[in-house]
Amino acid sequence: MTIIPVYNRVITPHSDVFFQTDHFRKITGKSPEKEEQVIFLFLKDNETWDKYEQDSFYPIGVSGVITEVNPNGFLVVKTADRINISSLIVKGKFKMELAISKREDIEDLEPQEEQKKFDEMRQAILDFVDGFQWGAMARGFIGRLNSIGDLTSAMSIWFANPNEEKYAIIAEDHTAKRAELMEELVYGYIEVARLTSEAESEHEQDNQKQYRKQAIQRQLAYLQNELDEMDPENVSDTRRFEIKIAESGMNETARKEAEKVLNRLKQEGKNSAESGMLYDYLDFVTSLSWKKEQPENIKLDEAEAILDEDHFGLKKVKDRIIQQIAVMDLQKKQSGSILLFVGAPGTGKTSIGRSIARALKREYVRVSLGGVRDEADIRGHRRTYIGAMPGRIMDGIHKSGVSNPVVVLDEVDKLGVSYNGDPASALLEVLDPEQNNTFTDHYMNVPYDLSDVLFICTANTTDTIPEPLLNRMEMIQFTGYTVNDKFQIARRHLIPKAMESVGITEGKLEIPDETLNTIITDFTQEAGVRGLKKRLDTLARVAAVDIVKGDEEKVTVEPGQLREYLDMRPISHEHILEEKRPGVVTGLAWTQVGGEILFIETLFTKGSGKVTITGQLGDVMKESAQIAISLVKDMYPEQSKLFEENDLHIHVPAGAVPKDGPSAGITMTTALASLVTGKAVSPEYGMTGEVSLRGVVTPIGGLPEKLMAALRAGISSVFIPAENEDDLRDVDSEVRDKLNIIPVRTVSDVLDVVLK
Repeated sequence: MTIIPVYNRVITPHSDVFFQTDHFRKITGKSPEKEEQVIFLFLKDNETWDKYEQDSFYPIGVSGVITEVNPNGFLVVKTADRINISSLIVKGKFKMELAISKREDIEDLEPQEEQKKFDEMRQAILDFVDGFQWGAMARGFIGRLNSIGDLTSAMSIWFANPNEEKYAIIAEDHTAKRAELMEELVYGYIEVARLTSEAESEHEQDNQKQYRKQAIQRQLAYLQNELDEMDPENVSDTRRFEIKIAESGMNETARKEAEKVLNRLKQEGKNSAESGMLYDYLDFVTSLSWKKEQPENIKLDEAEAILDEDHFGLKKVKDRIIQQIAVMDLQKKQSGSILLFVGAPGTGKTSIGRSIARALKREYVRVSLGGVRDEADIRGHRRTYIGAMPGRIMDGIHKSGVSNPVVVLDEVDKLGVSYNGDPASALLEVLDPEQNNTFTDHYMNVPYDLSDVLFICTANTTDTIPEPLLNRMEMIQFTGYTVNDKFQIARRHLIPKAMESVGITEGKLEIPDETLNTIITDFTQEAGVRGLKKRLDTLARVAAVDIVKGDEEKVTVEPGQLREYLDMRPISHEHILEEKRPGVVTGLAWTQVGGEILFIETLFTKGSGKVTITGQLGDVMKESAQIAISLVKDMYPEQSKLFEENDLHIHVPAGAVPKDGPSAGITMTTALASLVTGKAVSPEYGMTGEVSLRGVVTPIGGLPEKLMAALRAGISSVFIPAENEDDLRDVDSEVRDKLNIIPVRTVSDVLDVVLK
């Protein structure tokens, strides 16, 4: 008896099973012989003889006998009964020992019903195969089948059903249920095969349509090229893009991406939903300047003349810019640090960028970063989004029309952060010379070389700029303008521009020096000249009304008319106190609009040692107050009872204005020392500096602005940290010469002078 292992096939009892002769030899190791007894064992998994165990087979098999043998074709096995396999031992390859017993069927299917089901199933299969070229051959084979079992066994190799479902037919004892399961398999296969055939037919039709469409498109492209050559003025969009891509000088990656998008545009056609997006992309990338610009021959004398013509003062800033230009001229390429201009509003940070572009003979681009919270504003939006657009950097490069513009990144300190990403992190790649030669905007999705772009950043303060971004830039401080600077700027630039903007010709408006100085000192309060420009623009408009009405041919603005012309009250500046009293000292503070003076006021009241600090102070100033209290207690131990028997109140006026920073430490310490000793400090003294618990005065920032505020307020002597003495070179000589500046190293150095 020969064992035949089978997998993924239905072999039913009392049916004819067709088997390939070669396959029989392969799985049994012998040639088939007529009248040979066989047993079909059903594998759980598709394994080979070397892995066979008892668990490899299902516990029910089918016995049979070989009735026909074709040596080079098929053999036919007439199956008999189902058998139970109680034990199975593998003796070696092609050798197996079985213990079997017959498994009885439960005959509950009438012969007439079985014949009816068979006829219907065979007819359904014959109808199905008629639609194929091989249908005639299949009909001959189907004609040899005599039962539902024959039909199912013959077709089972084509069924996509899992092996477990096929074995379930063999394991079913009831003949009616078994026939029902075989019906489900056969009819299910026919339906799936019919749907597959229909899908393939439709797919073939679609392919034919696509081939025809492509052929027509190629023909149209050929005809369009002919038309373009005959009428170059009216070339098609696709042809125009082909020409621009070829002439653009794109890098290889960008060229391949542009050609891919162009091919999609050709295939989609003008009426497709994506055509607009594809057109916009191609129009953007082909309009960019991809070629390296030839460096201009720069003359430093001309560059200096341009900077001096456009801006008064700012000597330190101009010197640094000239250094940058000189290095670029020597190397014939963009090099050096990324410049960061830091200063109060209106000090010329942004406008000097335009002057740099003019001095370098380059295009100028300004990119405002104030309020930007989305990384996509820098890197661009991916084209998968509706309304995608490039980032602000590449948009600016595109508008400039060149690959080496001067780009001013304005208000870099006002970048925000949101769930859409950190734009400051995106700027790292833009500003890093080691990375920006392959900057990839998400919208473009191809690298672009930014190494020839001169980036200049501006900010009011560095406090809010992330450290990694700040490290990539060289900070240049824009100090506030003195009164004389503002006067010269107004005469040279602001007044002529104000008159030109409203159409007043030269000689029609006169603003005497006294009037101009009054505007600067009494109607503006700033480190820059933005407010001054607004006041002069207002005067020009008022004068324009008088001239148009014909009331006056020439308008002269006197100081007494400013209240009426400007429609505002003079600004109240802080001035030194007229009277001195213990516990009150004048300090110097830095703000984003320049320097200001502030008063530290202290007072003892009856109490139990409670300390009250008012004036809307930040944490740093509150810490300075605590340090000052500890220092004074240590320096005047004989007065320590004052702190125990009284409540101490420390106040900084202008309580509606938030204040913070460490530079008020020396002022608070002096005010408390004045309070406990009862010695008043002269209002003509001003001071700034941070203090430590050792009584050391440590350095501060914003010294030029603070000294200008001291001069404006009428202070004659200013105490500064000795370590800030070198910063005096940044202070205008007009300010230095009018102030008595006293460098100090310890608190005692100050108290020895002011508490004599």
